[in-house]
Amino acid sequence: MSYSTADSLRSLRPVTLDDVRGARKMLLGVARVTAMEGSRHLSQLVGAPVHLKCENLQRTGSFKLRGAYVRIAGLLPEERAAGVVAASAGNHAQGVALASALLGVRATVFMPQGAPLPKISATREYGAEVRLHGQVVDETLAAAQEHAERTGAVFIHPFDHADIIAGQGTVGLEILEQCPEVRTILVGIGGGGLAAGIAVAVKSVRPDVRIVGVQAAGAAAYPPSLAAGRPVAVANPVTMADGIKVGRPGDVPFGIIGELVDEVRTVSEDELSAALLLCLERAKLVVEPAGASPVAALLSEPGAFEGPVVAVLSGGNVDPVLLERILRHGMAAQGRYLAVRLRLTDRPGALATLLGVLSVVDVNVLDVSHVRTDPRLGLTEAEVELHLETKGPTHCAEVGQALREAGYTVID
Repeated sequence: MSYSTADSLRSLRPVTLDDVRGARKMLLGVARVTAMEGSRHLSQLVGAPVHLKCENLQRTGSFKLRGAYVRIAGLLPEERAAGVVAASAGNHAQGVALASALLGVRATVFMPQGAPLPKISATREYGAEVRLHGQVVDETLAAAQEHAERTGAVFIHPFDHADIIAGQGTVGLEILEQCPEVRTILVGIGGGGLAAGIAVAVKSVRPDVRIVGVQAAGAAAYPPSLAAGRPVAVANPVTMADGIKVGRPGDVPFGIIGELVDEVRTVSEDELSAALLLCLERAKLVVEPAGASPVAALLSEPGAFEGPVVAVLSGGNVDPVLLERILRHGMAAQGRYLAVRLRLTDRPGALATLLGVLSVVDVNVLDVSHVRTDPRLGLTEAEVELHLETKGPTHCAEVGQALREAGYTVID
């Protein structure tokens, strides 16, 4: 039997609590035991204690190092000598790169064309060769698998392998130790490796704990797959949460999740934005959209979860450019950011008069732009677009009312 065939058989074997405990021993001194932080705001919202499991503070900025290290450390000597190859939007890439560096294994990592630049840079800095290919993770996966077949490198799947799942399951062991009274665990799901690992670890010890998976609505492959009883691909997944933007569940985690995860929910882009903003403002934690998905589920229906609740913040690797857009989106969703376009008479002092109206209603003007040459405008008209910082939906309504009462034509 070739070692590639042996590895294929290892990938499909059942994952047990002993596997997770063995992975934990392997990760001693490699992966951090990440903090568990209480959230007063979310606890008040839910009506029960809510704790945040901060995998965004893990080495490489996400939980992915756990599974990657266990997977690569378990390779045979001849497999290590052939090198490894992986595909990832960024977090698994960094996990594989660091794990390979720690273990002295050559690594090639395929990443989507649109992967965030900080994740690409970090992967290279950990020592991996980075190749950009495809628009979504599934296309990148195919390129990495072709490279493995052509070169003999061992393919390190981001979620569809027993060793990966066992490594991620160490998060579940830590949750049980840090919050022994936990009743509900919320965890984001992309391919399913983290949720499957946590489910194996937790349900083996505490079958009474409810485990809820969370997917972005625009990339939710698990609900139709669970309904069909087999992995079903979702065409063209779309979400800002690149860490869980996976078009098809993994075969290995799918079987575990179907058996052990109690529920899979979906959250909207607005809910993801609001959750990320809340983590930043109230918990003082930088979390990427995928990592904020459990918090988004809490915000969408806070009364649905029995406490104490643990929400797993799976990663914090967010592109600063994307973070800026998300924060504005989140503020807009909460009524704290308002873009308004209106028409006024184009004469000296007109803008000063408009800003005077806004000052009366105590709104902060972030940006102003003029349009004077447009076929829709009369000879003496101009359009002004204002970006405003407001205090919530009621304040937004007050701003609109004040502008109308002052005689301005509010277009949008």
